[in-house]
Amino acid sequence: MPVWLPRAMVMALTLYGCFQLGSWAFHQLIGLLTNVLIAFFLALAIEPAVSRMAGHGMRRGLATFLVFLAVLVAGVGFVVLLGSMLAGQIVDMVEEFPKYLDSVINWVNQTFRTELSRVEVQDSLLHSDWLQKYVQNSATGVLDVSTTVLGGLFRLLMIFLFSFYFAADGPRLRRALCSVLPPSRQTEVLRAWEIAVDKTGGYIYSRGLMALISGAAHYVLLVVLGVPYAPALAVWVGLVSQFIPTIGTYLAGALPMLIAFTVDPWYALYVLGFVVVYQQFENYVLQPKLTSKTVDIHPAVAFGSVVAGTALMGAVGALIAIPAIATLQAFLGAYVKRYDVTDDPRVHGSHRWRRGDPSLSRIRRALRGGAEGGAGPRRR
Repeated sequence: MPVWLPRAMVMALTLYGCFQLGSWAFHQLIGLLTNVLIAFFLALAIEPAVSRMAGHGMRRGLATFLVFLAVLVAGVGFVVLLGSMLAGQIVDMVEEFPKYLDSVINWVNQTFRTELSRVEVQDSLLHSDWLQKYVQNSATGVLDVSTTVLGGLFRLLMIFLFSFYFAADGPRLRRALCSVLPPSRQTEVLRAWEIAVDKTGGYIYSRGLMALISGAAHYVLLVVLGVPYAPALAVWVGLVSQFIPTIGTYLAGALPMLIAFTVDPWYALYVLGFVVVYQQFENYVLQPKLTSKTVDIHPAVAFGSVVAGTALMGAVGALIAIPAIATLQAFLGAYVKRYDVTDDPRVHGSHRWRRGDPSLSRIRRALRGGAEGGAGPRRR
């Protein structure tokens, strides 16, 4: 046996063990790493406001606290407003439920020539096996729901704490990071940090602008239909559809449909149709233009980055994919060498040849020379 073989086997086993240990640690810490990543981009989003307040003589810790306090007050106020509205609508729906049930039963009796009554339908629903199983499952799932809610609150608190430290100690964090790098690398890191702040701020701005446009459009629809709580519902649609990726559109449209159903069942269908049409307009017209202008990336790249982020990290990846790709693209753009483009019609998508074009003359000479060369042997 060669002398080096035992040492190579020990080294291979050691590397394999380190790989397994690192893989296990990564899977155990993936939740923490995701929270840190979200907190970092949240800190980048509020960095301009904090830096502006700190530039006027305010301490960064106090400025960060005031920004987070404003965000918290706005969020709590929005939740309380929607909660009170939803509670009032649920009470109204419960009180009006017999009337809705009577109208549905009358329509079924007239359409299908049946003789149903509300008492029979209520008794069949109350004594159905499906309802009893649903109540039992709901009773046993209360603990799971409570655990999920507490876990979500703890995760939200963790994200806010990390983002607070990132924003309040931003200069100290950059100084600590640059202290272990040579001067040339320090400049690159600071430039990348500045680009990340600009791109993240641009992304938040574009999302806020689309939320404003979406809220205004749905507000006009709800006012025309006479749906109550139109301002609150418009704010709900605008914020939820833009800042909750993937399922935000469906969550945003469900509540206005529910409230519209209490006014007139047909109004719910009108709201559904408007939500579907507006979503297509936003996806294919509004969002690509705003995203490409504020974040400065191609619409196709923006769409692809969202798809890739969703595949890699789910909803979190979809939310931070565009600012991350925009930052990477802007940072790497400084290292890509570019050349002047020749004045060729094909660059502009034109295939029409102009008379006297040197390219056309060269092609004709090449074809004429090939024809003469091919005709020579046949003369012999």
